[in-house]
Amino acid sequence: MCLGATKANVKEGEFKGVELSFMGLNNQNLHNVLFRGLLYAWEQYTGAKINWIDLAQADYNARLQQSIATGTVDFDIAEMGAPFEGDVCGKGLKQQIEMDDYVGYLQAPVGTWDGKTYRISVDGDCHNFNYRTDIFSNADLAKAWKDEGHQGEWGVPNTWQKVQEVTKFLKGKQVDGQDVYGYLDAPKGWGGFGFYFLASRATAYAKHPDDKAWLFDPDTMKPRINNPAWVRTIQDVIDALPSEPADQLNADPGTTAFQQFLAGTGSMVSWWGDVGSMAKTSDSSVIGDTVGFSILPANGDMTEAEIKLREVAAGDFALKEALDGVLFDGMLIAAGGFGLCGIPELLIAAIRDAGTKDLVVASNNAGVDDFGLGILLKTRQIKKMMSSYVGENAEFMRQYLSGELELEFNPQGTLAERMRAGGAGIPGFYTRTGVGTVIAEGKEHKDFNGQTYILEPGIFADLAIVKAWKADTSGNLVFRKTARNFNLPAATCGKVCVAEVEEIVPVGALDPDHIHLPGIYVHRLVQGEHEKRIEQRTVRKKEA
Repeated sequence: MCLGATKANVKEGEFKGVELSFMGLNNQNLHNVLFRGLLYAWEQYTGAKINWIDLAQADYNARLQQSIATGTVDFDIAEMGAPFEGDVCGKGLKQQIEMDDYVGYLQAPVGTWDGKTYRISVDGDCHNFNYRTDIFSNADLAKAWKDEGHQGEWGVPNTWQKVQEVTKFLKGKQVDGQDVYGYLDAPKGWGGFGFYFLASRATAYAKHPDDKAWLFDPDTMKPRINNPAWVRTIQDVIDALPSEPADQLNADPGTTAFQQFLAGTGSMVSWWGDVGSMAKTSDSSVIGDTVGFSILPANGDMTEAEIKLREVAAGDFALKEALDGVLFDGMLIAAGGFGLCGIPELLIAAIRDAGTKDLVVASNNAGVDDFGLGILLKTRQIKKMMSSYVGENAEFMRQYLSGELELEFNPQGTLAERMRAGGAGIPGFYTRTGVGTVIAEGKEHKDFNGQTYILEPGIFADLAIVKAWKADTSGNLVFRKTARNFNLPAATCGKVCVAEVEEIVPVGALDPDHIHLPGIYVHRLVQGEHEKRIEQRTVRKKEA
């Protein structure tokens, strides 16, 4: 089914003449219709042939048990639902699956029995977002959207907030003389509303770093409904129902997807992949090639990783917002930059304005007297510096020599590696740099292969502040030339990373090969105008 991976590892026609038997669960013929459609291209490329054994759900487990008990297994591949795994694997299914290259979160204990892995999950019950391309390309709706004062261009929503807005906007609208509706919820019972479809929104609203057990209580494993993510989601559904078809309140998920959406009633629905296949093949479908697909919408306020990305102009409010809730007295801050190159000057100024004191700052240096980290020295907000170079800042030198400022001196490579180690979760590392100098005083020494090394601890900062050239709205960063310097390791070692950038572009606008720091490390983003001072200007007289 993974045609891309197959083409990367298998020559076309390499398995011509090979036949494999697949025993599949015929769940109202939905699974096999989907799988067969995907496998057709795979068979054409490899030359192999898949023979299908279709079994109804009631007969499936019994057939598995009989095959194992009698030793008359007549299939090479079996579709296995999770409830069957204990019975099947515990009674003699011997084959195991090598999982080294399998995606981490689907490795053990998923699909395991007695510590051995038997299952590759191809159906994780993951929904996609289905929408009507003809609705979201309609010129009349685009004009009405603009005339009514909605923000942004008319198009497919990529956040749940926009889904709500579009759904309410479409109430009372018509396309080609037919009523058109927005998102189709599935409020009727049987678990559809309370599990699959409600959770599609709740997962986007959940604040995972603050509450990792947002779905189930970790002690009792009872579902947790009364939390902000679920409450907000339920309220969304209630608020949208008046804008949905009149009978939507009593619509179950199957009705919503296969009768209403395929019949052209709504413009958006969350479902499994078989909606897409049936849009083109089902006799009840009238939408044909007008159906499009996307991943589920995000939270416009906050993503699953609590990345608060803001496309805002720099200013006091924006900068205060970027640092809201992360500053406290006595914290450790890792700051990017080298001299005045690539320093987070706007965030440094915002920290000054916040008045946060007794700071410990890990940075290659402290800027100059009136710029960069130098302004935090001037206001006496820094208690200790973890630095390499201290030669350009007279106030730095004065405070240190007078005993007002603590200094933990680090060779540049050691400082960079300490940040990198912290970002990688490495508590410490051994290095020869500094052995026999004041750098080594008080540190653990250890010999390796006749050479003495000292132990340096990783830096685990409370906050990382960095400056980048460009970012996309997922937080992927591109640094400008030597401004990469300490920004990369500093960004990774903070519990929270806030980045200031010169430009924010849409996702997909950055060449993946040109991205220096993946967005997974970036929690907050602010855009602004930068002074870009030159630390030392050296010129020569023009020759005659």
